[in-house]
Amino acid sequence: MWRAAVSVRSVLGRRALQAMCVLAGGALVLTGCSNTEDSGPAVEKVQGVEKVDAIAAQLPDKIKQSGKLIVGVNVPYQPNEYKDPSGKIVGYDVDLMDAVAATLGLKAEYVESAFEKIIPAIQAGTYDVGMSSMTDSKEREKEVDFVTYYSAGIQWAQQKGKPIDPNNACGKRVAVQATTVEHTEEVPAKSAKCVAEGKPPIDMKAFDEQSAATNAVVLGQVDAMSADSPVTAYAIKLSEGKLEKAGAAFESAPYGWPVPKGSPLAAALQKAVQHLMDNGKYLEIAKNWGVEEGAITKSVINGAVS
Repeated sequence: MWRAAVSVRSVLGRRALQAMCVLAGGALVLTGCSNTEDSGPAVEKVQGVEKVDAIAAQLPDKIKQSGKLIVGVNVPYQPNEYKDPSGKIVGYDVDLMDAVAATLGLKAEYVESAFEKIIPAIQAGTYDVGMSSMTDSKEREKEVDFVTYYSAGIQWAQQKGKPIDPNNACGKRVAVQATTVEHTEEVPAKSAKCVAEGKPPIDMKAFDEQSAATNAVVLGQVDAMSADSPVTAYAIKLSEGKLEKAGAAFESAPYGWPVPKGSPLAAALQKAVQHLMDNGKYLEIAKNWGVEEGAITKSVINGAVS
């Protein structure tokens, strides 16, 4: 979900209270979620990530001496960060941060947090860095620095072979997860445009959990769904060929890791993730989770587009 604030673009990159639930075999089910979720298909950890001394040397002394990176994270948000059945925090973001930490000669230590408390805790020195599918926005850059690592937007999905145009879905049934920006802004705006043009409105169906919204498409109860691009990509990956993308992702903006303003940690993280981009490990991690479409080739510090 994208948190609402100044504008859609300035705050995109965050989700509702619940995330997609899946069974171990990859089948989507109409069921409730808890903070401990079934993990879906097994995802192999990327091996062979070694410390790069020249990059590690740029770490702040306090972090260097501790040997660990304290990471504030909010779950669940599958596939980026969520808990497996044992209660361990896992996901695409976790695998990438683990690889970045290894490059810096550190061990990442994940501390669960309310989403809205992550930036204040970073400012207070409680966490070294945040990792929670957070969009790098100009508004947030006033409080913290960001290291970009991914590009996310809105992505629609449809039943395979039953095309839907996200820009011309008047009269169609579209599933969304309740309280997301797709529910509160994106689909309502498209529906209002339909009405203004004398066409039938979009019949939006809001579900408490993404799993139910996804399943509604699989079962043909709706014509399409709209969700954040990594969520949709993972749903398609787990659908065993039942779902496909409807159009291209749009309204894209960078996800970033927030760190204290002016901290040398930003440069160390940026160089570490860029190293993984350059040697192919970054893309390997993204492909493992089926989210490679949002992969980027250049990480920057403070790359907000709005």
